[in-house]
Amino acid sequence: MKQKTQVDLLHGPIMKSLIIFMIPILISNIFQQLYNTVDTAIVGNFLGESSLAAIGSVAAVFEMMVSFCNSLGNGFSIVCGRAFGSGDPDRMKQAVASSLIIGVLTIIVLTVLGIFGLRPLLELIHTPAEVIEEAHTYIHIIALGLIVMFLYNLASCMLRAIGNSVMPLVFLIISSLLNIFLDVLFITTFHMGVAGAAIATVAAQGVSVVLCIIYILKYTQVLVPGAKHFRFDKELYGDVGGQGYAMALMGSIVSVGSIILQSGINSLGTEIIAGHVAARKLYMLGNMPFMSMSVAVSAFISQNKGANQGDRILRAMRDAYIYDFVLAAVVSVIFFLTAPRLVQMISGSTNPVIINNGSKMLYIVGPFYAVLGVLIQTRFALQGIGSKLIPMISSVIELIGKILFVYIFIPKFQYNAVVWCEPLIWVAMTAQLLYAFNTNAYVKSIRAEQKQAAA
Repeated sequence: MKQKTQVDLLHGPIMKSLIIFMIPILISNIFQQLYNTVDTAIVGNFLGESSLAAIGSVAAVFEMMVSFCNSLGNGFSIVCGRAFGSGDPDRMKQAVASSLIIGVLTIIVLTVLGIFGLRPLLELIHTPAEVIEEAHTYIHIIALGLIVMFLYNLASCMLRAIGNSVMPLVFLIISSLLNIFLDVLFITTFHMGVAGAAIATVAAQGVSVVLCIIYILKYTQVLVPGAKHFRFDKELYGDVGGQGYAMALMGSIVSVGSIILQSGINSLGTEIIAGHVAARKLYMLGNMPFMSMSVAVSAFISQNKGANQGDRILRAMRDAYIYDFVLAAVVSVIFFLTAPRLVQMISGSTNPVIINNGSKMLYIVGPFYAVLGVLIQTRFALQGIGSKLIPMISSVIELIGKILFVYIFIPKFQYNAVVWCEPLIWVAMTAQLLYAFNTNAYVKSIRAEQKQAAA
């Protein structure tokens, strides 16, 4: 029986369903981003610019961890969403079981690699010598908690696959408030420095995992596999693993590009790093409504493909693109009016170099949110209909673009090249994704059926 917290994505008005489903995801994403943003604000205000630069110097590495866990969970949930849409609860439970096995084994391997590889990575990306010890302390603790991050994202993604985007939000709000409390406690009372900020983040996420698991066991039995559902099914494991790894690899390629870009930023000095990290947190918050809609689009398309409702898929894409352009205009105006105050609030600094550099990024990035929105919706739509490899081409474009900027343009144009790097790359990525979507065999078959019905 459908829970009150579930949204019906298979029937009724499309935009209304997307918005209702998306709003809890948006709030969840904002709170999840606040985990690191609160760390940044508290560290900047209580520990100073050096500690702020330490966290900022590993921001791309942190984002890579979050992206990998979230992308892996989203990939797994696409298979679950199709099973849910086709009305096959046994297949759904088998998909959950295989997701757990593949995911946990993957995260264990990555955690071990992280323990031994983080210090060389920080040296490779030119982390300034004066902050590298603090930077390593912070990101090392985050890496040790990678399994917690993954389990929360997996549980949330599975709930969203069946149309429930509300309960992950409830649990995340509770844990986010706990994160803020622990940040202040560990940093200002116990004087644990950046280690306290990292421990607070992991501990708070652990609470959200426990709450998610309790809820699933009690209220959503369709997501609880039995012993028989853990048996090996080559086709299913291939589908779940292929979809999950494809999305995780795509996210990792993007993150590697961000780490390469971070190396270029780190070479510009601590004032540039501090200004950029503050703007980056604000950019990520501005990006949340677009990312949230893409998760809704992915769940919508997965379910409707399982139910063989292609016409609803194309109408959902049209509505999502309209949403992107309207929202980009709103965010641009907000950044134009408030950027310096926002950068100062996040950084805790009155240094004009930090504030001006951070504001410059927000002024430029604002209008390009429209391009980024179309990019994200189209990429998630391709994944939702089962395209595993084609969306990764856009990630390769991004990686190559960032390499070119770091080694050619940033040395020449300094921070101006940093702020223009991603917006210009988004344009190229969006062109490739739109072409891929419109020439996809499944999409072409839907349009052929529409023409035949109209005739």
